[in-house]
Amino acid sequence: MATPDFIREIRATAGQQLLWLPGVTAIVFDDEQRVLLGRRSDNYKWSVIGGIPDPGEQPAVCAVREVFEETAVRCVVERVVLVQALNPVTYDNGDTCQYMDITFRCRAVGGEACVNDDESLEVGWFGLDALPELNEFALTRIKQALTDGPTWFEPMT
Repeated sequence: MATPDFIREIRATAGQQLLWLPGVTAIVFDDEQRVLLGRRSDNYKWSVIGGIPDPGEQPAVCAVREVFEETAVRCVVERVVLVQALNPVTYDNGDTCQYMDITFRCRAVGGEACVNDDESLEVGWFGLDALPELNEFALTRIKQALTDGPTWFEPMT
């Protein structure tokens, strides 16, 4: 995945120490209740669409931007589905990050799904009964986006 320029600037002085960063995930449905997925160019696995907001960028605006940048699909945000602090991740280069993920349910309003940048190898719409292999992160978010329940968050212990 492409590293935003502002993260590169922080890394220049912070080194590889843990960075606490915002992240957004967009669960995009079309009128047929299919979900939009992309096969990532970094690990070759299918995944939901997401990214890191630019400084000052509102999370919902980021979700819409990331969906378009990666898939050429235009969407609108319908609601917040989930908010969760993720476990730290260490990348191959040794950089460590921890993300606060905000997941949005989105509705497609235009565009044709296609690879629109270098972060994806393939993009496409999938019926809920015909999903490719997905990790638990993606499956949990799709499941929550299908509910009418309140925003999910981990309860305080």
